[in-house]
Amino acid sequence: MRTLRLLCAVLVTLPAVAAENDSKAIFAKHWQVAKEFTLAVAEAMPSEGYDFKPNPEELSFGHLMIHIEAQNSKHCASAAGSKPLAEPAATDRQTAIKFLTDSFDKCTKELEATPPEQLNKEVYKFRGQPVLAREALWYTFTHMAHHRGQAEVYLRVKNIKPPAWRF
Repeated sequence: MRTLRLLCAVLVTLPAVAAENDSKAIFAKHWQVAKEFTLAVAEAMPSEGYDFKPNPEELSFGHLMIHIEAQNSKHCASAAGSKPLAEPAATDRQTAIKFLTDSFDKCTKELEATPPEQLNKEVYKFRGQPVLAREALWYTFTHMAHHRGQAEVYLRVKNIKPPAWRF
């Protein structure tokens, strides 16, 4: 009887563990695509365009790239229980592309090492509401997509065709 209860407990738990591992695998797959796409957008802007602002209220293109990755680094680190990368002061093309690459790679490595149960833990509060690790990861995608789209508009204003969208 005890063996039967243990077997039932394992069988009930397996789908949840598989789903957690699947969600990590899905995130990792799309994180790699997001890395490649975001880097393609960053690389499409010539070095002299990194100071470009479509209007005075906007961030420069370089600052926008640093902002995307600073937020990615911060929220991915929150989800994994680690520290974010230090945000560089410079916003030139070389610095921004290196920070983009380092931030994406750090998140990938940390997510691989994050146990599935960590994804359901509260990692911070937003306006008083608890945020789970998996929600912090969703935030990174939403935030990145928003600002990457903004960066593509910067490219178009400068008559540069953005890279093709990918999924």
